[in-house]
Amino acid sequence: SSIDGQIIVPFFLEGGRLTINNVHYVADGTELVPAAETPFAKDAAFGFTKSNLLDYIEEKTNGRFKRGEVESITIDDVRKGGPDIVRKKLAKLSNMQPCIVNAATSRDMEVFALGLLDAEEKDKKRILVRSAASFVQARIGLPKKPILGASVINSSNNPNGGLIVVGSYVPKTTKQLESLLTMEELEKIEIDVADLVGNTEKCTEAVTRILDRVQSAITSGKNTVVYTSRKLVKGATPAESLAIGNAVSSGLVSIVQNLKAQPRFIIAKGGITSSDVATKGLGIKRAIVLGSAAPGIPVWSIGDEGKFPGMSYVVFPGNVGGDDALLELVRRLSD
Repeated sequence: SSIDGQIIVPFFLEGGRLTINNVHYVADGTELVPAAETPFAKDAAFGFTKSNLLDYIEEKTNGRFKRGEVESITIDDVRKGGPDIVRKKLAKLSNMQPCIVNAATSRDMEVFALGLLDAEEKDKKRILVRSAASFVQARIGLPKKPILGASVINSSNNPNGGLIVVGSYVPKTTKQLESLLTMEELEKIEIDVADLVGNTEKCTEAVTRILDRVQSAITSGKNTVVYTSRKLVKGATPAESLAIGNAVSSGLVSIVQNLKAQPRFIIAKGGITSSDVATKGLGIKRAIVLGSAAPGIPVWSIGDEGKFPGMSYVVFPGNVGGDDALLELVRRLSD
């Protein structure tokens, strides 16, 4: 049967992403910045110009859903009306109608999740959810866990170094990478993006050369970072920019795919990077989430069908953490 409604819920506490009065904000220190005014909005492939989610949906669907057709669950609905009001609003959705969810605390998310469960169970509504990670935690009733220690993340009795793969171009990632590169006892390998785009032969040569260096460094016990050159190469259209991004990601995937030695851990930095390294580079189909390496940074244990079963894989989103977060994590895993 058809989907009644699609929920858009970008609230992500650890990433400082809040939705208030239908406007999505990104926390920057003590300030809340409307999402369309942040560097994330300028992404060459996935950019946007609207912070109000009613307008954002109209923009992103090229007018297929007009702002007036979008339902909204407000903070007042959640805090004063509770799960009952949430359920009533969801019960009215039909024909894939979009519905945005306002939330500024984990409690808001938990109340929404209860109303959603009621709408699904009692009203037999079929709902598609497009969400950030905080919704999942509320939906499955997962209690907060302490941050994982290095002994849990590191593969025990593995003398090899760890591998850090950095592909994200957002300014936050670049600052975190600059901080990481100050670490002396770290093998630093830069990939020139120009080598990965266009000429297949040049790309194969670059990947082979870098793979040899990575292999040699990690087997000698050194933690190694492989990162893309920071000059952003863009296409003339969002589709061309996405194709360039995919070519760069393929190069990084290829290095991980062909690794012979198992690193002590792998950290992948950036959304597309971590997704591609996981599914294509490591062949992960199933993983157990062990917990977090830091707030908003999950750690997976790779399933049996993956390249290195049981090894820890750290998914470090591009937009999470302070300037020294990556350096601090690698230091913690090195001690």
